[in-house]
Amino acid sequence: MRIAIASGKGGTGKTTVALNLTAVSKFPVTILDCDVEEPNVHLFIKPTITNTRRVSVKIPAVDMDLCTSCGACREACRFNAVILIKGKPLFLKELCHSCGACIYACQEDALTEIDREIGTVEEGTWNHGLTARGTLDIGEARSEPLIHAVREIGNVRPGEELVVIDVPPGTSCPVIAAVKAVDYLVLVTEPTPFGLHDLILAVKMGQALNLPLGVLINRSDIGDSSVRDYCASENVPVLGEFPFDRRIAVAYSRGDIASDVLPDVHEMYVELLHRLMEVAKSGVGA
Repeated sequence: MRIAIASGKGGTGKTTVALNLTAVSKFPVTILDCDVEEPNVHLFIKPTITNTRRVSVKIPAVDMDLCTSCGACREACRFNAVILIKGKPLFLKELCHSCGACIYACQEDALTEIDREIGTVEEGTWNHGLTARGTLDIGEARSEPLIHAVREIGNVRPGEELVVIDVPPGTSCPVIAAVKAVDYLVLVTEPTPFGLHDLILAVKMGQALNLPLGVLINRSDIGDSSVRDYCASENVPVLGEFPFDRRIAVAYSRGDIASDVLPDVHEMYVELLHRLMEVAKSGVGA
């Protein structure tokens, strides 16, 4: 079962929830850190790294001896990654989506594909199972190919009973790459106007992807009832409500997983995991 922990905005406690759900599981777990621009799961689980590899994407390279400056490659590119300077094509690698349209359009066979590295994927082990994280190279604009590489690791683990995916915040393309085809989507929010606004976007995203989903209200003792009212109106199940607890914040700041050091928090997340597994298997929230 693959469960994605996401949020419409940053700072809701998404990573904290992912870590604690993983830590209280009594069966093997793989946790994937798909927040490749700011991965931090490893700071808490402290894995033993067993494999490191670079991830590349394909970009075009031009043979100027064959190029006739016809401009077909520029016309074929939907992403404006090709410009002509004095009749010669210049490829903007940061905008290239590796679709290959320009190579298909070139009638002179002047274009070929070469590899361009964009980041690193690290795999490892820890007390509760396996883990993987992606780290996007500084200056890279597109993180989706790296997220796909991390997700693939969770797809090839035989015998795993649970895969937890820590998703980037928001609802943009990297988020969709991280949550696509999961078995259940957990949206972590807080009962504030900002939390409600971004939760609505996240729920619509999940519904558009036809994903079963539920909401966890973190810091539930602040704000108002607007998030609960919205969930009721959209028939979105509320999986749990966690009040603010300074002890959890202190544990987080020390690099500890709260459920490992606070027995009552451990029980709280055990109950959440049981609830989550029940609704995920039944498809509630689809």
